[in-house]
Amino acid sequence: MPPTTALPPLKTIRAGLHRATEALAEELALVRPGGVLPAWSELEWRLASAVAAAHGVAPLLDRFSTWQQLPWRHFLDEQRRHVAERHQRIEALLRRIDAAAREARVPVMALKGAALHAIGLYAPGDRPMADIDLLVRGRDVERVGTLVRELGYECSFVIWKHRVFKPVEGQPSPGLGEHRDSPINIELHTRIHERLPVSIVDVTDTIFPAKPHHGLNAYPSHGALMTHLLLHAAGNVCARTLRLLHLNDIALLATRMTAADWETLWSGQTPWWSWPVLRLVARYYRNAIPAAVLARARRDCPPWLRFVSRDQTLTRVSCSNLWLQAMPGIEWSRSTGEVARYLRRRLRPDGEAERERKDMVRTQLWLQGQSWVTLSHGRRLMRRLTHAVPRVDTLYVVRAALGAPE
Repeated sequence: MPPTTALPPLKTIRAGLHRATEALAEELALVRPGGVLPAWSELEWRLASAVAAAHGVAPLLDRFSTWQQLPWRHFLDEQRRHVAERHQRIEALLRRIDAAAREARVPVMALKGAALHAIGLYAPGDRPMADIDLLVRGRDVERVGTLVRELGYECSFVIWKHRVFKPVEGQPSPGLGEHRDSPINIELHTRIHERLPVSIVDVTDTIFPAKPHHGLNAYPSHGALMTHLLLHAAGNVCARTLRLLHLNDIALLATRMTAADWETLWSGQTPWWSWPVLRLVARYYRNAIPAAVLARARRDCPPWLRFVSRDQTLTRVSCSNLWLQAMPGIEWSRSTGEVARYLRRRLRPDGEAERERKDMVRTQLWLQGQSWVTLSHGRRLMRRLTHAVPRVDTLYVVRAALGAPE
């Protein structure tokens, strides 16, 4: 699509993102197979491209969308080719990691996207992977960190969830969507856990194999993989960063699940956090989640979170919701104590939160050069409370889709 010259009014962008997000979710989930081509303007089609890229589903839409609009088809086809070529690089890197881990005699788990490809839920080119996620035992993390460095990587930053390694050579490719030449990052985890919104839910014991072997390991069961996908998606719902791709992952894996696999979700602590995600999957992917699983998860969900999540939409809990929220995820608090802890963190971030923000500003292409991120925490919070503040990550993708200047 040829570039435009200016950014439209934010209210227009907000409405277009909402319309495109819900339409693409329906198109991908085949709620309306063979649906009529939307009567969208050129701007709306551009915003649809931004949504497809931000939600990681452009390659899938190339296979499954029935909409025959030439610039749209060209964009989807191009994205699929980039993802397919990038997948070859990822597969080659996974083979090198496996060989190195076997030689070092350490077990490693390849998580999420790599695992979904390994069990055949996606074909090469279907699903983008921004990075390779690896889970290792705490006692092995330094050895695996050395192994990763020997593959040509350096530790870029460390946050509470993982360590991020980036290739010594190579730079991100600016532009809309996936690019075959973008660096493949490696995220090293020792635990699988999420803050929801301040208390930590940890499912590592469910996910890591009881008797791992040296080299790359698979999840012990489809139920373990589903538990991880659901918790990861719950963290994204809480943070308002869910992607349509997350829902598609869960809906596809659900087709492989047995009753025993679903029981894995309840093998540890009560998965009170699972219903908001399962409810969203069921909203767009009809009949994907067994009714008994939905009912059981709903009973385990805290009343207030259950109420808020009842009519939740993908737009509201993703980057498609253009406006930043002052208190995202507060409804996931399960007690007045958690609410108080949440508010303290929002009003006065600790040193860890500040370091994480600075690392994000330093390493994320879409944050660089943005005046919003240089404001003090107090000024950013006051702006959110008193004004409609647009999300920097969303505007980055929108500008790329429209060809508008920064």
